[in-house]
Amino acid sequence: MKPKPFLPETIPDNERYVRDRIGELVWHQCRYRTIYADTDQSRMVYHANYLRYFEVGRNTLMRDAAYPYKEIEESGYVYPIIRVELDYFSPLRYDDTMMIYTRLSDIERVRLQFDYVITHRDTGDIVCKGYTRHCATNVSGRPVAIDEKTVCLWKNFPR
Repeated sequence: MKPKPFLPETIPDNERYVRDRIGELVWHQCRYRTIYADTDQSRMVYHANYLRYFEVGRNTLMRDAAYPYKEIEESGYVYPIIRVELDYFSPLRYDDTMMIYTRLSDIERVRLQFDYVITHRDTGDIVCKGYTRHCATNVSGRPVAIDEKTVCLWKNFPR
């Protein structure tokens, strides 16, 4: 299966964000280089490591938005993943540089979803696409409403 094209274009005055020329959506971007420990015997990135790359994208987005996860947890909130979906299209190998594109795509009372696109930095080929769905909980694990600062982040996400 061939993915829909993803053609990111930097937003003027804000190099952290791009607009997809095809879908017109705005995405946060960060760069990451694979390390040897990310690969398996086939010399390609082990499939489960893409979930770690999603986390890199999510954490970088939150940090760049001045609301790192550490601060969220210090406020008494935890956002465990309750669902993951991931489609693979092209492999990464040791020392490849990737671009991780992340956006908050959906927010409800107690749930939120981040979407991801990972591309090979040199070729622009789409490596994978997916999402993580999270549930807001307190430190005891009881579902709670999403904290106001995260809601504000969503409302102020570049459009």
